Amino acid sequence: MITVIQQGDFTTLQDQGRWGYQAWGMPIAGAMDSYAYKMANCLIGNLETAAVIEMTGSGAAFRFDEETLVSLCGADMQASVNGNIIANWSSVLIPRRGELHFGRAVLGRRAYLGVRGGFDVPLVMGSRSTYTGAKLGGLEGRTLQQGDVLYIGKDTFIPAKVQKLTANDIPVFSKTWTLRVVSGPQTHLFQAEAVFRFFSEVYLVTAADRVNYQLAGPKLAMLDKVDVISDGVGLGAIEIPACGLPYIVAPDHGTTRGFPKIGYIIQVDFPKVAQANIGDTIQFQQVTEATAIAALKIERTAYERIKKQLG
Repeated sequence: MITVIQQGDFTTLQDQGRWGYQAWGMPIAGAMDSYAYKMANCLIGNLETAAVIEMTGSGAAFRFDEETLVSLCGADMQASVNGNIIANWSSVLIPRRGELHFGRAVLGRRAYLGVRGGFDVPLVMGSRSTYTGAKLGGLEGRTLQQGDVLYIGKDTFIPAKVQKLTANDIPVFSKTWTLRVVSGPQTHLFQAEAVFRFFSEVYLVTAADRVNYQLAGPKLAMLDKVDVISDGVGLGAIEIPACGLPYIVAPDHGTTRGFPKIGYIIQVDFPKVAQANIGDTIQFQQVTEATAIAALKIERTAYERIKKQLG
């Protein structure tokens, strides 16, 4: 049994997401940083689908009734066990009645806590992910609060031990981010100058949550005042509303929107979005679909290698 003794700014249970229900208006949700989520489960021998705790901005604190193997990945929130600082991107054994505390993120925005076996909360539409917009999944469909009690599940895959990722497998977090982008379904509706500015100038993150990221910078003009019929929208879409400033679509987004999409952030780069803070800067780099597919293959090969190393 694990008790929440400090709730943090926005702390939820997440897994790989709720797939297959977007046609009915249900967002996928799931961990914002898919890489940190996968590594959190790899480090403790969990199934790839096991639920973890996602913390945003400022971390939470937990008390463990029994000795428990846990993992810490993502943003550096200066985690400590009974007052002793522990390494990020690693697994550690929490002693019986031990307390694990996270502070405010000093680098990155979202941290992930995995426990050996995952968290025992009900599956809703095949996922344990929290979607607060509909108050479903996770623990009662809400953020974790002080006094909540969590139980450990049985989502283990292989034996596990205390270990850590190698330096080469740990992402480098920054205050400036370059995101690769493929053309969107409405790129052709924008002036050529607007598309050039979008890929050549820098944008500032002004708001960031699980629905979307708002950016400030050059305003982008369309060729004409074209009404875009609402259509399906996926993770990483970059939408341009009437104000001309981009929005980046995040996991808890609505499944259909009526804004033109100038591009899509490639899948392997979205974890960078998850770790970008308000005040960070973003520059977009145009790439082909072939480049996006090649990057995904490289990521999957690296993931299989890491699983073998940690197994």
